[in-house]
Amino acid sequence: MAKQNGQQNTPMKQPTTVWKQTEIALKKDAKDCIDLNDILDLEDINDLTAVFDDSKKAKKLFGTIRYQKELEQLQIELIKLQQWVMKNNKRVAILFEGRDAAGKGGSIRRFIEHLNPRSMRVVALPKPTEMETGQWYFQRYINQLPNPGEIVFFDRSWYNRAVVEPVNGFCTNKQYKQFMLQVSDFEHMLYEDGIILFKFWFSISKSEQLRRFNKRKQNPLKQWKISPVDLKAQDLWDKYTHYKEEMFYKTHSSYSPWIIVQANIKKEARLASIRYVLDHIDYENKGKGTKTTLHPDPNIIQRFHRRDKQLD
Repeated sequence: MAKQNGQQNTPMKQPTTVWKQTEIALKKDAKDCIDLNDILDLEDINDLTAVFDDSKKAKKLFGTIRYQKELEQLQIELIKLQQWVMKNNKRVAILFEGRDAAGKGGSIRRFIEHLNPRSMRVVALPKPTEMETGQWYFQRYINQLPNPGEIVFFDRSWYNRAVVEPVNGFCTNKQYKQFMLQVSDFEHMLYEDGIILFKFWFSISKSEQLRRFNKRKQNPLKQWKISPVDLKAQDLWDKYTHYKEEMFYKTHSSYSPWIIVQANIKKEARLASIRYVLDHIDYENKGKGTKTTLHPDPNIIQRFHRRDKQLD
């Protein structure tokens, strides 16, 4: 091999050697969801060669492939679920709550990625208008509830008044107490009217929230996610904890339970929340031909219980 600029060129590993390493690594993984074809789809052989020079990178690569394969299978099931909802005029509302940067929006995106947009909506309401502030608090959320044959995803919901608003001084103590007295009755009416309601709380640690904030500040594509409320979240951590605990204790019920998602690892949280929804609705052809489990990992997702330890 000719020298250039006084240095020896390092010959690229032969593809057959890389594929052999890949095949051996895949065989060590008992998961059927990993397929050699996924590796072969990579465009740059040099990138793959570099991966196998670093065991951590190789492990991360296989983890990503496994995640994508499982997500694909679950998204196929979500399409079946949506078709059942449309066919039977069901109404499904899924609430995503949690601290800032907990991964709510990312999880919603994985839910809706392949759904029919005509029969689903994402609701992320802005600050209430002057007219809305004079209305009954629940009124603007009632207008967003699912119609027959529709799934609605709430990126934050009426529970703003249980945590975000009192923590940041956006409501009075009287308004907060009135909400806490009314919300369970409100949700019981939804339940009696046939709306299928899920309430997720994405739970992250204080250090993980700080890490995600710093990444957002450094990423020009994510800087829009940093708001004045976010910037105060770390300083108000304990206050958030207090109101969050009050919310759980006073609004958790058998007909409208809080589902806690351990969300320090985003990919696990996304898969677990999708699995929970699929596991708790009996739709047509459920699980047929699926190559991954529909049962969520109980170490990642569980109903709220007073004795359970939470990250936040």
